[in-house]
Amino acid sequence: MAIYTKEEAKQIMEKALSFSTADTCTINLGGSESGNIRYARNTVSTSGHRSNQNMSVQVSYGKKSGIATIDEFDDESLKKVVKRAEELAKLSPENPEFMEPLGPQSYDESVTYSEATANIKPEYRAQVAASSIEPAAAKDVTSAGFLNDSSGFSAMMNSKGLFAYNKSTNASFTVTMRTNDGTGSGWVTRDVNDINKFDPVEASNVAIDKAIMSREAKAIEPGKYTVILEPAASIGLLQNMFGSFNARTADEGRSFMSKEGGGTKLGEKIVDERINVWSDPLHPDVPTATWNGAGQPLKKMKWVENGVVKNLAYSRYWAKEKGVEPVPFISNGIMEGGDASLEDLIKSTKKGILVTRLWYIRGVDPQTLLYTGLTRDGTFYIENGKIKHPVKNFRFNESPIIMLNNLEELGQQVRINGNLIPYMKVRDFTFTSLSDAV
Repeated sequence: MAIYTKEEAKQIMEKALSFSTADTCTINLGGSESGNIRYARNTVSTSGHRSNQNMSVQVSYGKKSGIATIDEFDDESLKKVVKRAEELAKLSPENPEFMEPLGPQSYDESVTYSEATANIKPEYRAQVAASSIEPAAAKDVTSAGFLNDSSGFSAMMNSKGLFAYNKSTNASFTVTMRTNDGTGSGWVTRDVNDINKFDPVEASNVAIDKAIMSREAKAIEPGKYTVILEPAASIGLLQNMFGSFNARTADEGRSFMSKEGGGTKLGEKIVDERINVWSDPLHPDVPTATWNGAGQPLKKMKWVENGVVKNLAYSRYWAKEKGVEPVPFISNGIMEGGDASLEDLIKSTKKGILVTRLWYIRGVDPQTLLYTGLTRDGTFYIENGKIKHPVKNFRFNESPIIMLNNLEELGQQVRINGNLIPYMKVRDFTFTSLSDAV
């Protein structure tokens, strides 16, 4: 087994640390057990199990650092990896941004582990596949999906006295449904820490319904439309916005958060006042580890409050340069939502487009956060509060900042890729051309 308890991990890392003669030494140890099943053309194609463990050793002499890794933890192997890291450090140039490792820290107890997820067996994975394949075949639809579940741990120890440990589980599921006439496509994704929160029948039926509904899509003119964005449609744009909350790139004039003429947009209103974004490693629906790769404790942090930028992330180095306290980078994105369901948002829309998913998102202008990409797997025209017919996919050019300034209504939150994002209704979303892809 590649999963070590807190005490087992500590003993291995202490042993490795004892072999180091460098000025500083940091050990990272991790392991995981994971299983998966993949199916396509309504048939299981592969299934498997993986067991991995790894240790990295980073040492420094002054500002010169070296890193080496190994996956065997007997005494001779530990001596070997420490010696290799030290040899590399002595050969390395000085790092002008080198930071001494942190000393002892205090961490909250994480809520990332679920025994039910850790105990998933091959029979469960097979049943998940059956939950897609059987109803799809019954409706003249072909399914292609993937389920991956994992349990693991990560631990850190250094020569300054820091020790951190976290145990976690995760399961992720995606499935694409295609109608057998080749004209309709539906898709869904789910991810959870606790497998008890996952319903494969519900998820598969959503994708099947989207596929059937999207058959024989009609072309409509590109332009600016009111859109209802499902969380899978907005998450790519929003994550790019979250990534721009970086003090260094803002200070250096390289991001949307840079202010013309110098300075940053910290404290400025950038989006609609209904937008509130925060991160929280202890949120029960989207928990994360309570420490990051630098060993910094992670706490609840506001990023946007009533449309105003409240914090930018500062690495330890950049915080030292600016004479401020470090602010760890965003661990999970949580955007406040409303009470409206997807059905409610559709009913309240006179004319608009429902977007299931955006993909192939690429940057156009980092200074304005302008992106381009395509809709996919179910795009529908809404008229007088009802879905009237499917429409051909579009290419879009849009910025999450403009999008969140054109907000009409926020709906219920949904977990997506470890984040919590609401359904959104947005006006004047820019579609620039049509795509013939289903």
